[in-house]
Amino acid sequence: MDSIIKHLVEITGHRDHDLLNISVISALRELTQAKQARVLDMLAVGSHMYVKPRISFENDKLVVADEYLANSNNGELISEYPHLQEGIAQHLDLIEARGSDGQRIIWLPIWMNDTVNTCLEIVNPASYSKNTREVMKGILIVYRNFQNLLDYSERDSLTGLLNRKTFDDNFSKILRANVPHYVSPDVEQDSPERRSDDAEKQHWLAVLDIDHFKRVNDQFGHLYGDEVLILIANLMRSSFRPSDKLFRFGGEEFVILLRSTTMEDAQHIFDRFRENVAQYNFPQVGTVTVSIGFAHINPFEPAVGIMGRADQALYFAKSNGRNRTCYYESLVNSGDLKVEHSNDSVEFF
Repeated sequence: MDSIIKHLVEITGHRDHDLLNISVISALRELTQAKQARVLDMLAVGSHMYVKPRISFENDKLVVADEYLANSNNGELISEYPHLQEGIAQHLDLIEARGSDGQRIIWLPIWMNDTVNTCLEIVNPASYSKNTREVMKGILIVYRNFQNLLDYSERDSLTGLLNRKTFDDNFSKILRANVPHYVSPDVEQDSPERRSDDAEKQHWLAVLDIDHFKRVNDQFGHLYGDEVLILIANLMRSSFRPSDKLFRFGGEEFVILLRSTTMEDAQHIFDRFRENVAQYNFPQVGTVTVSIGFAHINPFEPAVGIMGRADQALYFAKSNGRNRTCYYESLVNSGDLKVEHSNDSVEFF
């Protein structure tokens, strides 16, 4: 019992999703004396759902996956886990099955408003009595409540996107994942093909702004203005991948951290979203457009500098017709943006 109380104290002391996940899976693994335990991300991509390990405990070794690594992917299709897929379809809180090797597997989907974004997996538990089930149930209630509290503190209350105060932490994670791709030539690296692929696939920061949003509020009222913001957020979710981070910075300004793609693909992804907005029929308001400016994320530069470049590209887009996507480096190379350097290397536009 003392051990369980210790784990509950640890769970309730975290203000970070990964640390919270590590605490809860550690508690369940110790409680059940499981051979292996994992926290699985459940990713909805289009009409498909994927299962991707986020945190794993195997043979006392902890592994935390980095969602920002360039070689990361969506994981496995849930159809590879038929028992889990069927249990989620039935909205079960606990799913049991036998693996191909005969080991017992227990899945604990974490339901949030009829949606599962996280699932806990326990493999080959040695202890699984009625009392153990009750303790597990209590731990999951505490875990779910704290997940909700973290989500509430990290998300914009109107749109449900990440809020501005979570940006620094997410940006720092991108930098930590991206720095290894800029190591010295003297450091041992992967094959030339792999290095070339990593060099092409980088991370990008975009700032977008709704064109003439003040006119929407003035002409139709703030209720319709709020509805436009909510619908823009929904279009963002459907246009970007689960691993891309979407923020509302306030008012009609949004920020996107786009991971692991080439410049050409980044331009295409941002343009596709912009076109999705332009083609959408907003109730009462009609047509709404957005302007986007984006810049490459250099892991050796502070966020404020990269944000400033994206802002400059956005300003150019809004000053030159709106409803367009502009890449900062392309504007500089074409001469559309002039960059001057002062003696102390501060940039002025």
